[in-house]
Amino acid sequence: MKNFIEEVTWRGMLHDVMPGTEEHLLEQMRAAYVGIDPTADSLHIGHLVSVMLLKHFQLAGHKPFALIGGATGMVGDPSGKSNERNLLDEETLRHNQNAIKTQLERFLDFNSGAENAAVLVNNYDWMKEFSFLDFIRNVGKHITVNYMMAKDSVKKRLNGEFQEGMSFTEFSYQLLQGYDFLHLYKDKSVSLQMGGSDQWGNITTGTELIRRTLGEKAYALTCPLITKADGTKFGKSEGGNIWLSADYTSPYKFYQYWVNVSDVDAEKYIKIFTFISREEIEALIAEHSQAPHLRVLQKRLAAEVTTMVHSKEDLDNAIKASGILFGNSTSADLKQLDAKTFLEVFDGVPRAEISKVDVETGLNIVDALAGKSGFLPSNGEARRSLQANSISVNREKVAEEYVITQADLINNQFVLLQKGKKNYFVLSVK
Repeated sequence: MKNFIEEVTWRGMLHDVMPGTEEHLLEQMRAAYVGIDPTADSLHIGHLVSVMLLKHFQLAGHKPFALIGGATGMVGDPSGKSNERNLLDEETLRHNQNAIKTQLERFLDFNSGAENAAVLVNNYDWMKEFSFLDFIRNVGKHITVNYMMAKDSVKKRLNGEFQEGMSFTEFSYQLLQGYDFLHLYKDKSVSLQMGGSDQWGNITTGTELIRRTLGEKAYALTCPLITKADGTKFGKSEGGNIWLSADYTSPYKFYQYWVNVSDVDAEKYIKIFTFISREEIEALIAEHSQAPHLRVLQKRLAAEVTTMVHSKEDLDNAIKASGILFGNSTSADLKQLDAKTFLEVFDGVPRAEISKVDVETGLNIVDALAGKSGFLPSNGEARRSLQANSISVNREKVAEEYVITQADLINNQFVLLQKGKKNYFVLSVK
Protein backbone atom coordinates (compact mmCIF):
# COMPACT_ATOMS: atom_id res chain seq x y z
CA MET A 1 0.00 0.00 0.00
CA LYS A 2 1.07 3.59 -0.58
CA ASN A 3 1.43 5.60 2.61
CA PHE A 4 -1.75 7.68 2.69
CA ILE A 5 -0.88 9.47 5.95
CA GLU A 6 2.52 10.51 4.60
CA GLU A 7 0.89 11.88 1.43
CA VAL A 8 -1.76 13.98 3.15
CA THR A 9 0.71 15.20 5.77
CA TRP A 10 3.12 16.88 3.33
CA ARG A 11 0.14 18.34 1.47
CA GLY A 12 -1.03 20.10 4.64
CA MET A 13 -4.25 18.07 4.75
CA LEU A 14 -3.85 16.47 8.18
CA HIS A 15 -5.16 18.10 11.36
CA ASP A 16 -5.88 15.28 13.84
CA VAL A 17 -5.39 11.55 13.51
CA MET A 18 -6.05 8.78 16.00
CA PRO A 19 -2.92 6.91 17.12
CA GLY A 20 -2.34 3.71 15.15
CA THR A 21 -4.15 4.91 12.01
CA GLU A 22 -1.02 4.95 9.82
CA GLU A 23 -0.07 1.39 10.83
CA HIS A 24 -3.66 0.21 10.36
CA LEU A 25 -3.72 1.54 6.79
CA LEU A 26 -0.35 0.04 5.85
CA GLU A 27 -1.41 -3.48 6.83
CA GLN A 28 -3.91 -4.07 3.98
CA MET A 29 -6.61 -2.41 1.91
CA ARG A 30 -8.96 -0.54 4.25
CA ALA A 31 -12.25 1.31 3.81
CA ALA A 32 -12.94 4.87 4.95
CA TYR A 33 -15.83 7.27 4.58
CA VAL A 34 -16.55 10.98 4.48
CA GLY A 35 -20.01 12.36 5.17
CA ILE A 36 -21.52 14.98 2.87
CA ASP A 37 -24.64 16.96 3.77
CA PRO A 38 -27.07 17.00 0.81
CA THR A 39 -28.32 20.49 1.63
CA ALA A 40 -27.91 21.62 -2.02
CA ASP A 41 -27.79 19.89 -5.40
CA SER A 42 -24.16 20.89 -5.87
CA LEU A 43 -21.00 20.67 -3.84
CA HIS A 44 -19.03 23.88 -3.33
CA ILE A 45 -15.28 24.23 -3.02
CA GLY A 46 -15.52 23.98 0.76
CA HIS A 47 -16.37 20.29 0.17
CA LEU A 48 -13.35 19.78 -2.06
CA VAL A 49 -10.88 19.09 0.75
CA SER A 50 -12.73 16.01 1.99
CA VAL A 51 -13.34 14.85 -1.60
CA MET A 52 -9.60 15.17 -2.26
CA LEU A 53 -8.98 13.13 0.90
CA LEU A 54 -11.15 10.35 -0.50
CA LYS A 55 -9.34 10.49 -3.85
CA HIS A 56 -5.89 10.29 -2.21
CA PHE A 57 -7.24 7.39 -0.13
CA GLN A 58 -8.28 5.59 -3.31
CA LEU A 59 -4.97 6.38 -5.05
CA ALA A 60 -3.19 4.81 -2.06
CA GLY A 61 -5.02 1.56 -2.81
CA HIS A 62 -7.86 1.84 -0.29
CA LYS A 63 -11.64 1.83 -0.73
CA PRO A 64 -13.48 5.17 -0.31
CA PHE A 65 -17.10 5.53 0.74
CA ALA A 66 -18.99 8.79 0.22
CA LEU A 67 -21.89 8.98 2.64
CA ILE A 68 -24.74 11.26 1.67
CA GLY A 69 -26.40 12.38 4.90
CA GLY A 70 -30.01 11.95 3.86
CA ALA A 71 -31.10 11.25 7.45
CA THR A 72 -28.69 13.57 9.22
CA GLY A 73 -29.48 16.24 6.61
CA MET A 74 -33.02 16.13 7.99
CA VAL A 75 -31.64 16.99 11.43
CA GLY A 76 -28.76 19.42 11.00
CA ASP A 77 -25.24 19.35 12.40
CA PRO A 78 -24.49 21.88 15.18
CA SER A 79 -20.72 21.84 14.58
CA GLY A 80 -19.52 25.38 13.93
CA LYS A 81 -23.05 26.64 13.31
CA SER A 82 -24.78 29.47 15.12
CA ASN A 83 -28.27 28.53 13.93
CA GLU A 84 -30.17 25.34 13.20
CA ARG A 85 -30.39 24.32 9.57
CA ASN A 86 -33.55 24.16 7.53
CA LEU A 87 -34.84 20.60 7.34
CA LEU A 88 -35.28 19.11 3.87
CA ASP A 89 -37.94 16.73 2.54
CA GLU A 90 -37.06 13.32 1.12
CA GLU A 91 -37.71 14.23 -2.52
CA THR A 92 -35.32 17.19 -2.34
CA LEU A 93 -32.69 15.08 -0.56
CA ARG A 94 -32.85 12.36 -3.25
CA HIS A 95 -32.51 14.95 -6.02
CA ASN A 96 -29.52 16.49 -4.26
CA GLN A 97 -27.94 13.05 -3.74
CA ASN A 98 -28.12 12.19 -7.44
CA ALA A 99 -26.62 15.53 -8.43
CA ILE A 100 -23.80 15.17 -5.90
CA LYS A 101 -22.97 11.65 -7.09
CA THR A 102 -22.58 12.95 -10.65
CA GLN A 103 -20.08 15.50 -9.36
CA LEU A 104 -18.21 12.96 -7.25
CA GLU A 105 -17.76 10.75 -10.32
CA ARG A 106 -15.39 13.39 -11.71
CA PHE A 107 -13.05 12.61 -8.81
CA LEU A 108 -13.64 9.06 -7.64
CA ASP A 109 -13.70 5.77 -9.53
CA PHE A 110 -17.11 4.25 -8.83
CA ASN A 111 -17.50 2.08 -11.91
CA SER A 112 -14.29 0.26 -12.82
CA GLY A 113 -15.11 -2.91 -10.90
CA ALA A 114 -11.79 -2.65 -9.08
CA GLU A 115 -11.69 -4.02 -5.55
CA ASN A 116 -11.21 -0.49 -4.22
CA ALA A 117 -13.89 1.16 -6.39
CA ALA A 118 -15.71 3.93 -4.54
CA VAL A 119 -19.18 3.38 -3.07
CA LEU A 120 -21.97 5.91 -2.48
CA VAL A 121 -24.27 5.29 0.49
CA ASN A 122 -27.11 7.28 2.05
CA ASN A 123 -27.73 7.01 5.78
CA TYR A 124 -31.45 7.56 5.19
CA ASP A 125 -31.53 4.01 3.80
CA TRP A 126 -30.68 2.46 7.17
CA MET A 127 -32.22 5.12 9.41
CA LYS A 128 -35.71 5.38 7.87
CA GLU A 129 -36.98 2.14 9.47
CA PHE A 130 -35.16 2.70 12.77
CA SER A 131 -37.79 3.56 15.40
CA PHE A 132 -37.05 6.12 18.08
CA LEU A 133 -37.49 3.50 20.82
CA ASP A 134 -35.10 1.09 19.12
CA PHE A 135 -32.56 3.87 18.62
CA ILE A 136 -32.49 5.04 22.24
CA ARG A 137 -32.47 1.41 23.47
CA ASN A 138 -29.79 0.04 21.16
CA VAL A 139 -27.63 3.10 20.56
CA GLY A 140 -28.40 5.82 23.11
CA LYS A 141 -27.73 3.61 26.14
CA HIS A 142 -24.08 3.18 25.14
CA ILE A 143 -23.15 6.88 25.18
CA THR A 144 -23.56 8.95 28.34
CA VAL A 145 -24.92 12.48 28.40
CA ASN A 146 -21.68 13.50 30.17
CA TYR A 147 -19.71 12.25 27.17
CA MET A 148 -21.96 14.13 24.71
CA MET A 149 -21.87 17.35 26.77
CA ALA A 150 -18.07 17.36 26.71
CA LYS A 151 -17.98 17.87 22.92
CA ASP A 152 -16.90 21.34 21.80
CA SER A 153 -19.80 21.66 19.34
CA VAL A 154 -22.24 21.15 22.22
CA LYS A 155 -20.38 23.26 24.81
CA LYS A 156 -20.18 26.28 22.52
CA ARG A 157 -23.92 26.28 22.01
CA LEU A 158 -24.80 25.65 25.65
CA ASN A 159 -22.30 28.12 27.12
CA GLY A 160 -23.92 31.03 25.34
CA GLU A 161 -21.38 31.58 22.57
CA PHE A 162 -24.37 31.46 20.24
CA GLN A 163 -27.68 33.04 21.17
CA GLU A 164 -30.15 30.42 19.98
CA GLY A 165 -29.33 27.57 22.37
CA MET A 166 -29.63 24.01 21.09
CA SER A 167 -32.58 21.76 20.39
CA PHE A 168 -32.68 18.09 21.38
CA THR A 169 -32.74 17.34 17.65
CA GLU A 170 -29.30 18.84 17.17
CA PHE A 171 -28.03 17.47 20.47
CA SER A 172 -28.78 13.99 19.16
CA TYR A 173 -26.84 14.60 15.94
CA GLN A 174 -23.57 13.12 17.20
CA LEU A 175 -25.40 9.90 18.12
CA LEU A 176 -26.80 9.66 14.60
CA GLN A 177 -23.38 10.23 13.05
CA GLY A 178 -21.84 7.80 15.52
CA TYR A 179 -24.38 5.17 14.50
CA ASP A 180 -23.50 5.71 10.82
CA PHE A 181 -19.92 4.73 11.63
CA LEU A 182 -21.07 1.71 13.63
CA HIS A 183 -23.38 0.60 10.79
CA LEU A 184 -20.69 0.98 8.12
CA TYR A 185 -18.12 -0.72 10.35
CA LYS A 186 -20.37 -3.78 10.80
CA ASP A 187 -21.92 -3.84 7.32
CA LYS A 188 -19.08 -2.66 5.05
CA SER A 189 -15.93 -3.13 7.19
CA VAL A 190 -15.35 0.65 7.14
CA SER A 191 -12.75 1.25 9.86
CA LEU A 192 -11.88 4.94 9.33
CA GLN A 193 -13.98 8.10 9.22
CA MET A 194 -12.53 11.32 7.80
CA GLY A 195 -13.80 14.90 7.79
CA GLY A 196 -13.08 18.51 8.63
CA SER A 197 -11.49 19.39 11.96
CA ASP A 198 -14.85 20.64 13.26
CA GLN A 199 -16.10 17.04 12.94
CA TRP A 200 -13.57 15.49 15.35
CA GLY A 201 -16.13 15.31 18.18
CA ASN A 202 -18.78 13.62 16.02
CA ILE A 203 -16.27 11.21 14.49
CA THR A 204 -14.83 10.12 17.82
CA THR A 205 -18.36 9.51 19.11
CA GLY A 206 -18.50 6.88 16.36
CA THR A 207 -15.21 5.27 17.37
CA GLU A 208 -16.39 5.25 20.98
CA LEU A 209 -19.72 3.66 20.03
CA ILE A 210 -17.88 0.92 18.11
CA ARG A 211 -15.60 0.33 21.10
CA ARG A 212 -18.48 0.15 23.59
CA THR A 213 -20.85 -2.00 21.52
CA LEU A 214 -18.40 -4.32 19.75
CA GLY A 215 -15.24 -4.02 21.83
CA GLU A 216 -13.31 -3.21 18.62
CA LYS A 217 -11.12 -0.33 17.46
CA ALA A 218 -11.98 2.11 14.70
CA TYR A 219 -10.06 5.18 13.58
CA ALA A 220 -10.54 8.90 13.00
CA LEU A 221 -8.77 11.48 10.83
CA THR A 222 -9.53 15.12 10.18
CA CYS A 223 -8.19 17.76 7.82
CA PRO A 224 -7.79 21.44 8.69
CA LEU A 225 -10.59 23.87 7.91
CA ILE A 226 -9.19 25.84 5.00
CA THR A 227 -8.69 29.55 5.59
CA LYS A 228 -7.46 32.48 3.51
CA ALA A 229 -4.37 34.46 4.44
CA ASP A 230 -6.36 37.70 4.73
CA GLY A 231 -8.78 36.18 7.21
CA THR A 232 -11.80 36.11 4.86
CA LYS A 233 -13.68 32.86 4.39
CA PHE A 234 -12.32 30.36 1.91
CA GLY A 235 -14.72 29.41 -0.87
CA LYS A 236 -16.73 32.61 -0.82
CA SER A 237 -16.87 35.47 -3.29
CA GLU A 238 -19.03 38.58 -3.42
CA GLY A 239 -21.73 36.45 -5.00
CA GLY A 240 -21.62 33.77 -2.27
CA ASN A 241 -20.31 30.20 -2.46
CA ILE A 242 -18.05 29.06 -5.28
CA TRP A 243 -20.01 26.02 -6.51
CA LEU A 244 -18.78 23.05 -8.53
CA SER A 245 -21.89 23.20 -10.69
CA ALA A 246 -21.58 25.45 -13.75
CA ASP A 247 -25.27 26.32 -13.24
CA TYR A 248 -24.35 28.25 -10.08
CA THR A 249 -20.74 29.31 -10.70
CA SER A 250 -19.60 29.56 -14.32
CA PRO A 251 -16.23 28.02 -15.28
CA TYR A 252 -15.02 31.59 -15.94
CA LYS A 253 -15.85 32.77 -12.40
CA PHE A 254 -14.54 29.50 -10.99
CA TYR A 255 -11.22 29.99 -12.80
CA GLN A 256 -11.07 33.62 -11.70
CA TYR A 257 -11.47 32.64 -8.05
CA TRP A 258 -8.34 30.47 -8.13
CA VAL A 259 -6.22 32.69 -10.36
CA ASN A 260 -6.79 35.64 -7.99
CA VAL A 261 -5.75 33.98 -4.71
CA SER A 262 -2.77 35.45 -2.86
CA ASP A 263 0.77 34.08 -3.20
CA VAL A 264 0.58 32.63 0.32
CA ASP A 265 -2.73 30.90 -0.39
CA ALA A 266 -1.61 29.65 -3.82
CA GLU A 267 1.38 27.90 -2.24
CA LYS A 268 -0.96 26.19 0.25
CA TYR A 269 -3.84 25.43 -2.12
CA ILE A 270 -1.76 23.88 -4.90
CA LYS A 271 -0.78 21.10 -2.48
CA ILE A 272 -4.34 20.53 -1.26
CA PHE A 273 -6.43 20.92 -4.42
CA THR A 274 -4.25 19.28 -7.09
CA PHE A 275 -2.56 15.94 -7.58
CA ILE A 276 0.71 17.49 -8.78
CA SER A 277 3.74 15.69 -7.33
CA ARG A 278 5.79 17.07 -4.47
CA GLU A 279 8.83 17.58 -6.69
CA GLU A 280 6.88 19.52 -9.31
CA ILE A 281 5.15 21.68 -6.71
CA GLU A 282 8.48 22.56 -5.13
CA ALA A 283 9.82 23.51 -8.58
CA LEU A 284 6.72 25.67 -9.24
CA ILE A 285 7.11 27.42 -5.87
CA ALA A 286 10.76 28.13 -6.64
CA GLU A 287 9.87 29.45 -10.11
CA HIS A 288 7.12 31.62 -8.66
CA SER A 289 9.44 33.12 -6.05
CA GLN A 290 11.78 34.31 -8.82
CA ALA A 291 9.03 36.24 -10.63
CA PRO A 292 5.86 36.53 -8.48
CA HIS A 293 4.30 39.04 -10.90
CA LEU A 294 3.91 36.25 -13.50
CA ARG A 295 1.60 34.39 -11.07
CA VAL A 296 2.91 30.98 -12.13
CA LEU A 297 1.46 29.26 -9.06
CA GLN A 298 -1.98 30.82 -9.38
CA LYS A 299 -2.25 30.05 -13.10
CA ARG A 300 -1.23 26.41 -12.64
CA LEU A 301 -3.55 26.00 -9.64
CA ALA A 302 -6.49 27.54 -11.52
CA ALA A 303 -5.79 25.40 -14.59
CA GLU A 304 -5.61 22.13 -12.62
CA VAL A 305 -8.72 22.71 -10.51
CA THR A 306 -10.86 24.09 -13.37
CA THR A 307 -9.97 21.12 -15.59
CA MET A 308 -10.64 18.66 -12.76
CA VAL A 309 -14.03 20.14 -11.83
CA HIS A 310 -15.17 21.16 -15.32
CA SER A 311 -13.12 20.25 -18.44
CA LYS A 312 -10.11 21.25 -20.53
CA GLU A 313 -12.48 23.00 -22.94
CA ASP A 314 -14.01 25.00 -20.10
CA LEU A 315 -10.52 25.94 -18.94
CA ASP A 316 -9.53 27.12 -22.42
CA ASN A 317 -12.71 29.22 -22.66
CA ALA A 318 -12.12 30.69 -19.20
CA ILE A 319 -8.55 31.65 -20.10
CA LYS A 320 -9.79 33.18 -23.34
CA ALA A 321 -12.48 35.12 -21.48
CA SER A 322 -9.91 36.28 -18.90
CA GLY A 323 -7.78 37.64 -21.72
CA ILE A 324 -10.62 39.76 -23.07
CA LEU A 325 -10.10 42.48 -20.46
CA PHE A 326 -6.34 42.30 -20.21
CA GLY A 327 -5.02 40.83 -23.45
CA ASN A 328 -5.01 41.67 -27.14
CA SER A 329 -8.37 40.10 -27.84
CA THR A 330 -10.23 40.62 -31.11
CA SER A 331 -13.81 41.02 -32.20
CA ALA A 332 -13.82 37.33 -33.10
CA ASP A 333 -12.73 36.43 -29.53
CA LEU A 334 -15.57 38.51 -28.07
CA LYS A 335 -18.13 36.86 -30.31
CA GLN A 336 -17.11 33.43 -29.03
CA LEU A 337 -18.25 34.31 -25.49
CA ASP A 338 -21.69 33.09 -24.46
CA ALA A 339 -24.01 35.76 -23.04
CA LYS A 340 -23.53 34.71 -19.40
CA THR A 341 -19.73 34.79 -19.62
CA PHE A 342 -19.78 38.10 -21.54
CA LEU A 343 -21.79 39.71 -18.72
CA GLU A 344 -19.47 38.22 -16.10
CA VAL A 345 -16.34 39.47 -17.89
CA PHE A 346 -17.84 42.97 -18.07
CA ASP A 347 -19.53 42.85 -14.67
CA GLY A 348 -19.74 46.39 -13.30
CA VAL A 349 -19.16 48.02 -16.71
CA PRO A 350 -21.78 50.75 -17.39
CA ARG A 351 -24.59 49.72 -19.74
CA ALA A 352 -27.35 51.31 -21.75
CA GLU A 353 -30.19 49.80 -23.73
CA ILE A 354 -30.80 50.49 -27.40
CA SER A 355 -33.63 49.17 -29.57
CA LYS A 356 -33.45 46.47 -32.23
CA VAL A 357 -34.64 49.08 -34.71
CA ASP A 358 -31.48 51.10 -34.03
CA VAL A 359 -29.19 48.32 -35.21
CA GLU A 360 -31.50 47.11 -37.97
CA THR A 361 -31.49 50.54 -39.57
CA GLY A 362 -27.89 51.29 -38.61
CA LEU A 363 -26.72 53.37 -35.62
CA ASN A 364 -24.20 56.12 -36.23
CA ILE A 365 -21.20 55.76 -33.93
CA VAL A 366 -21.52 59.35 -32.64
CA ASP A 367 -25.12 58.71 -31.58
CA ALA A 368 -24.05 55.38 -30.02
CA LEU A 369 -21.33 57.09 -27.96
CA ALA A 370 -23.36 60.07 -26.77
CA GLY A 371 -27.09 60.57 -27.37
CA LYS A 372 -28.17 56.92 -27.23
CA SER A 373 -25.94 55.79 -24.38
CA GLY A 374 -24.46 58.68 -22.43
CA PHE A 375 -21.08 56.93 -22.55
CA LEU A 376 -19.56 60.26 -23.63
CA PRO A 377 -21.10 63.55 -22.50
CA SER A 378 -21.71 65.11 -25.94
CA ASN A 379 -21.56 64.60 -29.68
CA GLY A 380 -18.59 66.99 -29.75
CA GLU A 381 -16.67 64.85 -27.26
CA ALA A 382 -17.56 61.74 -29.29
CA ARG A 383 -16.22 63.31 -32.51
CA ARG A 384 -13.00 64.48 -30.82
CA SER A 385 -12.40 60.98 -29.42
CA LEU A 386 -13.05 59.42 -32.83
CA GLN A 387 -10.69 61.86 -34.51
CA ALA A 388 -8.05 60.99 -31.91
CA ASN A 389 -8.46 57.31 -32.90
CA SER A 390 -9.31 56.31 -29.32
CA ILE A 391 -12.72 54.66 -29.92
CA SER A 392 -13.19 50.92 -30.52
CA VAL A 393 -16.27 48.86 -31.27
CA ASN A 394 -15.84 45.26 -30.18
CA ARG A 395 -12.09 45.82 -29.79
CA GLU A 396 -11.63 47.25 -33.30
CA LYS A 397 -10.79 50.93 -33.89
CA VAL A 398 -13.46 52.87 -35.75
CA ALA A 399 -13.75 56.28 -37.42
CA GLU A 400 -16.45 58.97 -37.39
CA GLU A 401 -18.41 57.53 -40.29
CA TYR A 402 -18.78 54.08 -38.64
CA VAL A 403 -22.32 52.65 -38.39
CA ILE A 404 -23.25 49.91 -35.90
CA THR A 405 -25.36 47.16 -37.48
CA GLN A 406 -26.57 43.69 -36.59
CA ALA A 407 -23.24 42.32 -37.75
CA ASP A 408 -21.65 43.98 -34.71
CA LEU A 409 -23.85 42.20 -32.17
CA ILE A 410 -22.21 39.78 -29.75
CA ASN A 411 -24.63 36.91 -29.06
CA ASN A 412 -27.22 38.91 -31.03
CA GLN A 413 -27.45 41.13 -27.96
CA PHE A 414 -24.39 43.22 -27.03
CA VAL A 415 -21.99 45.77 -28.48
CA LEU A 416 -18.81 46.64 -26.59
CA LEU A 417 -17.69 50.25 -26.82
CA GLN A 418 -14.28 51.33 -25.62
CA LYS A 419 -12.43 54.60 -25.18
CA GLY A 420 -8.70 54.23 -24.70
CA LYS A 421 -7.44 51.09 -22.98
CA LYS A 422 -9.61 50.77 -19.90
CA ASN A 423 -12.82 52.75 -20.40
CA TYR A 424 -15.58 50.29 -21.38
CA PHE A 425 -19.30 50.59 -22.07
CA VAL A 426 -21.84 47.95 -23.11
CA LEU A 427 -24.81 48.55 -25.39
CA SER A 428 -27.56 46.04 -24.76
CA VAL A 429 -30.10 45.53 -27.52
CA LYS A 430 -33.70 45.08 -26.39
